[in-house]
Amino acid sequence: MSSGLTRRTLIGGSLSVAAVGAFPRPAQAHGTEASTRYGRVRGRREDGILKFLGVPYATPPLGRLRFKAPRPPQAWRGVRDAVDFPNPAYQVTGGEMGPGRRMPAPSEDCLYLNIWTPAADRKRRPVMFYNHGGGYMIGSGSATGQDGSNLAKLHDVVVVESNHRLGLLGYLFLGDLTHDGYAANQGMLDILAALRWTADNIEHFGGDPDNIMVWGESGGGAKTAAVHTMPAASRLFHKASIESAAPLRFPTRDGATARAERTLHLLGLTRKDIPRLYDIPAARLLEVQVSEAANGVAPWGDPDPLPGFGAFVDGRIIPRHPFADGAPPWSAGKPLMVGTCRDETVFFSLFGPPDIFRIDEAGLRSRLSGTYQGADLDRVIATFRRSRPGATPAQLYFAITTAPIWRGAITIAETKAKPVFMYQLAYPDPTSVPGTDFPLGSPHASDIPLKFANVPAGELPGKRATARHMSALWAGFAHHSHPTAPGVPRWPAYTTSDRATMRIDARCRIVHDPDRAERLV
Repeated sequence: MSSGLTRRTLIGGSLSVAAVGAFPRPAQAHGTEASTRYGRVRGRREDGILKFLGVPYATPPLGRLRFKAPRPPQAWRGVRDAVDFPNPAYQVTGGEMGPGRRMPAPSEDCLYLNIWTPAADRKRRPVMFYNHGGGYMIGSGSATGQDGSNLAKLHDVVVVESNHRLGLLGYLFLGDLTHDGYAANQGMLDILAALRWTADNIEHFGGDPDNIMVWGESGGGAKTAAVHTMPAASRLFHKASIESAAPLRFPTRDGATARAERTLHLLGLTRKDIPRLYDIPAARLLEVQVSEAANGVAPWGDPDPLPGFGAFVDGRIIPRHPFADGAPPWSAGKPLMVGTCRDETVFFSLFGPPDIFRIDEAGLRSRLSGTYQGADLDRVIATFRRSRPGATPAQLYFAITTAPIWRGAITIAETKAKPVFMYQLAYPDPTSVPGTDFPLGSPHASDIPLKFANVPAGELPGKRATARHMSALWAGFAHHSHPTAPGVPRWPAYTTSDRATMRIDARCRIVHDPDRAERLV
């Protein structure tokens, strides 16, 4: 499969960081240092830009700070090196993580961010604050596919990506089971702290604190929707992009408490044993998290009765659902991009047997029968077959299962106050899924290297052209609050009257109400 398209290379990632303190190295090239409120940092000039890697934005959440809200970082003397990727949040190790790889092993000591900037010259460039994907469970702000070097260099922007607590360590909610200062949504509070650090310090790194775009894909899109829903974040960002995620609703506080009680039970603890959670090895907590993963919730969908570990409506930090009842008033007027890949669910079949890519009509009906039955199933299949003449049963299956994600993105666009810009990534990657003759198309996560302009020179011309357009559009949105790029048609805002949608490909075009019949069914 081309470009190393795997879950780990696209949404995983991270690298090593020193403990808080001063770690001077031999003098480096002029202009590689910058000030923060907590001390000076030294980055490294590489790939035509300046990189500050592993900058602390909070105190390590260790010991008695586990499950608590993040605290500001400790100040340091001298100049601190910020030249190596930091530890990813504690998670299942894989991909680019571990000795000798791009990032070190995951750790609870993970509250660091990376900055890619053309120069630390106090020029006020747009800031693109990216939330990595991974469904609240995996990933980091250091993965190769989302490296910010090319985006910063080609489009004169500052890219910021944070590591933040994930899974059980980031979202176990104990606040209704005890009174010991445990936080709700501590993983989202980490992102809030990183965003606040960015607003307070980014001008020293060549960024504009008054022009911050928050964006993210998949689980990162859900995190971005959560930021959009947090009153405390409203003054810290100015526009957003929610990609391949349609979180209309979040799990509830009651559901998060039920999950916490279930977790205590699996650990052999009762409510009175909660203080013992400080001493349980993180590896044991991860075992419980992994064993319960099947009871979680997809980052783009509605929650099930017992949610997984992720953002939830706690009543204060996240006081409401993101878009189920309209956009939050404190962020409703901020410009927003929203959209999906055309073949989202192909991604989720890339890691199992290839049989799904060869199903016949009976197999199609069987696989859809858990969601649609009887006349509804007949109507759905018939509608998609008319919309996509010549499609194989497998292609129909992926189109039908992708549709709810696309419909969720449309709902966000319909409920959001102006301006909102709708897109669909439709580059038809012809690379065959391994072991089949099924073309990859535009699956979930395929947008990551495209919008970061991280497509190698040896890739197909159509893919390189798509990356050129997509990265320029996203950077154009960061610059102007309206996505614009050379060689791309003017992108009008989305309205329910014309439903203008940018179809992103080697040749981009505006489509009005794409796949209308599918939307209506």
